[in-house]
Amino acid sequence: MTTPDSSVRTRHDPRPAGAPKPAGRRRAGSRPSWVLIVPACLAAALAVLPLGYLAVRALERGPDYAWDIVADERTAVLLGRSLGLAAVVVTACLVLGVSLAWLIVRTALPGARAWSVLVTLPLAVPSYVAAFAWLSAAPELAGFTGSALALTLVSFPYVYLPVAAALRGTDPAQEEVSRSLGHGPMRTFLRVTLPQLRPAAAGGGLLVALYVLSDFGAVSLMRYDTFTRGIYTSYRASFDRTPAAALSAVLVVMTIALVAGEARTRGRAGHSRTGTGTARPAVPVPLGPLRTPALAWCGGVTAAAVAFPLATLGYWLAVGNSATWDPGSLADTALTTLGIAAAGAALTTLLALPVGVIAARHRGRAAHLLEQAAYAGHAVPGITVALSLVFFAVRYAHPLYQEVPLLICAYAVLFLPVAVAATRAAVLQAPPLLEDVARSLGRSPLRVLREVTVPLAAPGVAAGAALTFVVCMKELPATLLLRPTGMDTLATRLWTETGAGSFAAAAPYAAALILLAAIPSYLLGRHRP
Repeated sequence: MTTPDSSVRTRHDPRPAGAPKPAGRRRAGSRPSWVLIVPACLAAALAVLPLGYLAVRALERGPDYAWDIVADERTAVLLGRSLGLAAVVVTACLVLGVSLAWLIVRTALPGARAWSVLVTLPLAVPSYVAAFAWLSAAPELAGFTGSALALTLVSFPYVYLPVAAALRGTDPAQEEVSRSLGHGPMRTFLRVTLPQLRPAAAGGGLLVALYVLSDFGAVSLMRYDTFTRGIYTSYRASFDRTPAAALSAVLVVMTIALVAGEARTRGRAGHSRTGTGTARPAVPVPLGPLRTPALAWCGGVTAAAVAFPLATLGYWLAVGNSATWDPGSLADTALTTLGIAAAGAALTTLLALPVGVIAARHRGRAAHLLEQAAYAGHAVPGITVALSLVFFAVRYAHPLYQEVPLLICAYAVLFLPVAVAATRAAVLQAPPLLEDVARSLGRSPLRVLREVTVPLAAPGVAAGAALTFVVCMKELPATLLLRPTGMDTLATRLWTETGAGSFAAAAPYAAALILLAAIPSYLLGRHRP
């Protein structure tokens, strides 16, 4: 016999009787409290402010004037250079990322676990540090070749990581059937494996394209004119800021078009398994006579992406002396960098907390719009955000112009998506039942947030704050435009010394930047579940 309660559970809830509800969102009808809505709206407004004001500033002198700038031959040249560089880097990263992922995940490659760690290390090397290393060793690489090389070597992990994850989760049955029908390893890879990797590879390629279009450090050091360098040059060379605003608007349109294009090419084709049960792990493919070339390929990529920049830094540190760099100045710059990055991470985390909680706990159009607004900075290059904040400060908040608070706000706009994603994931893992119990006991929404939600999500929120701290330390274009006069960070000092050809003087700042960024990165990896 079944009770009414048990019949309802059988019909609508597949969980066994007495089983707790899974952690996650609350029901769709619940509404967030004003304690969350007000700060979340402030965070969303800050995130979309650069886009809105940039459009206003670009059209300030009329659409005809803005169109003349956009349709200028110089703009077309910058467009071709930027898209050409992005196409070459994306293609190279797809070749590197897919080949390395297949070798490490699907073959009997010796030391596969060690290689899987080594090929992700380039993510810790800023693009301008890689550009510095190659430019100081081979000045003739300046231009397109050096820019493409440096950006490829720091960007290919964006393709490797999702492709490797896709290979681990793909059922090898189709590949085994292909081989049983007489198809060789290469044909099986091209006809069976590669189509299943297309969504992961396309997503990684999109990240690489966005990274290349928004990069300023590598192309500026290599003296290769792209949109970001053209915007910076236009801003510095003229009192008329409209051309820089119009170019920035074109760059934003390019990034939005890339995101929309990638989503459209994904299509609706299914790429998941249709059978039941758990996918079997793939049997490693023996390399045979290709073992040595495979090891050479992995070793060569790792050497070029990691060992060479570190060796170059070591060389310039060895040849430098007190005449080329000042330890006291290095220490002061490092402390300034840490302080600015810490302030940026703190503000970004505080702004991300209400948005992340709303995104995790509530459904509806308002919650969706708040989350999407917070992600606006993800599609806007750093130099565009900085330029829009410069325009806003000069017109409406002049006391903030070239002051630390404006720079910290730029960090918040740029890296709010990083903190929101971490906060949302952390809150989703915490059971909402405890919050409901606290409210039933008379706790106010603010006390529930402070005493229940935040403590439960604290580890994930802290991880997001640490990651935000790292990216704030490495940020270059916004810092160059918004920093107070006379203030330097490790990134800006490295850029200045390298631009002047003082490689021995630049090396300590590059080494300090990598060291300081490596410490929180190591702690994040060590405490990863």
